This record gives sequence, C-alpha cells and structure tokens, in this order.
Amino acid sequence: MNVRRRLISAAAVTATTVLGTATLTACGGDTAAAGTTDEFDVVASFYPMAFLAERIGGDHAHVTSLTQPGQEPHDLEISAKQTARLQNSDAVLYLKGLQPSVDDAVAQSGIRTKIDAASLTSLEKHGNEVGGHAAEHDHHEGSDDGESSGLDPHVWLDPVRYAQVAEGVGAAFAKADPGHAADYRKNTADLVRELDALNTEFTTGLATARTKVFLTTHAAFGYLAERYGLTEEAINGLDPESEPSAARVKELEKLAKADGVTTVFYETLVSDKTAKTVAKDAGLRTDVLDPIEGITKKSRGQDYLQVMRANLTALKTALGAK
Repeated sequence: MNVRRRLISAAAVTATTVLGTATLTACGGDTAAAGTTDEFDVVASFYPMAFLAERIGGDHAHVTSLTQPGQEPHDLEISAKQTARLQNSDAVLYLKGLQPSVDDAVAQSGIRTKIDAASLTSLEKHGNEVGGHAAEHDHHEGSDDGESSGLDPHVWLDPVRYAQVAEGVGAAFAKADPGHAADYRKNTADLVRELDALNTEFTTGLATARTKVFLTTHAAFGYLAERYGLTEEAINGLDPESEPSAARVKELEKLAKADGVTTVFYETLVSDKTAKTVAKDAGLRTDVLDPIEGITKKSRGQDYLQVMRANLTALKTALGAK
C-alpha cells in the first residue's frame, strides 16, 4: 500500500492545535482538518477506510481519520469538534455497524457523499468458530445491521472483499468529484491489482498448511479463514474486550491438542494477557495476528499490505506451511 505521507506546514499544525485533538490519515501523518483545503476532503472512520481513501484519492484527496493510531476503533466516541469536521467534508467513508458513534454522526450530517463500506460487499454472521465447514453462515448483501446483530464487520481482512469495497469507493469518488474521475478509476484499478496479488500470495502460501486450525483472542479473521480454507477458533467473540468462560478455555485446550495447534494469536491494540494465560495452560506459544484496525509503532509494517504479509508469515509458521 505505499500510502503517501503529507508534509504539514507550521500553519496547518497551528490550525489543528486550535481545533483540539487532531485526527490522522491512514499513514498517521496528517493532522490538518477536513474542509480547509481545495482538495476533495474525505473523512474516514478508521484505518482500513483511510487507507482506501488515500490510495484511491491520490493527489486529489485530503484524507483525515476519526480514529487515531493506537485507538481501539470499536470504542470510538466522536467529539463535537470531530462532528464539525465531518460536517465540513466533501465525503465520508465508514463501515456501518463497527462504530456506533460514527454511524449516528453520519446519519445526522448533511454530507452529500456518504460511502458505507458494508454496502459494497457482503457481511456474514460469525461466531467463535469460523471457517471451513465448521460454521453456518447467513449472507447479507449490503446489510447495515453490523456488529450489533452478530454480523462480522472485518471484511478488509479478506483481500477479495476488500477489493470489492475499493471498487465501490472508486466509483463513489468519481461520481462525487467528476473532474478527477479518470484518476480515481486508475488508482482503483492499481489498488485492486495489488489486492489480487495479495490474495494469490495467501492462497499459495497457505496451500501446504499442516493444520487448518488457528487460535485467536479476537474473532476478527472469519472472512480470511473462509477465503483460504482455514478454521478460526476465537477465545473471545467479535468483541475484543470480552472475557472467555472457563469452559471455553478448556474446550480450546482440548482442540489445540487434537488439531496440532501450536500458537495462540493476539492483536496489537488489545492486551495480550488472555492469550498468554491460555497459551501457558495449553503449552502453546503466542504471536501477533494483526486485525489491522490501526497502524502503530508495534505494527509489523507501515501499511495494510505490509501488515497483511506479516500476518501471512505468522500463519504459515503457526500452521506448518512450507
């Protein structure tokens, strides 16, 4: 993803200080407020949306993110200043159902271009066990119920679904800013090719996996598991902060032994305490599998593509792929 970093002038820094807490772009470097430039101003709800907006918008878009690096996106509560920034933008890109405060702010705003990523692909219901033939799934094209009804919002972790979202975003940008439509279409096509290549890397890299089961603390990888014939067993459900029951922990210990599981994965934005406790009791090791909800200094890579490839390496090691 090679997201461009913006050089912010002293004046822009001063302006954002006046505004209060600044929001950041996908690469974490832009603190200028939306609505203050001659560019196509886009407010993105969190990193995966900001990444798309940056890559597709290219030189013509000025992108700010409502969720700062290191902030858990599920917990975001929009401030009054962020709401004002949202109102002054040309477009908003969000994923309905993931961040209720964002959903409310968008619904009440007068922005002409509201792009809901959940409407650009399909969402499914995922539980603690996802992938292969282990779970039954209800498919919802363009569903807007989101996490609140059990629909899994983590579509960006499947490169194929993420590419579908990218195509929809590109079309929306072209419609909203027709003077730069040709560039938006080209940027979208370039990004989709990169996501197609990433999908091929995952397909090839995981084809020789010795075991198809992996353990995570947060049930964020259901779409990825389904795409590549794996089974995700999550200690917690879709809520990364929830605590597992003692019965669930014992169940996972038995499963790990039966399926040759070697690793309990945890994520960068949530405490690894639960993962380490389960791993210690089951005699397993721990490693990072990043849901890429934000890029921080702890991330294994500086953008979506790099972190996804780091995830692939971690999965190959844990699953015994050659």
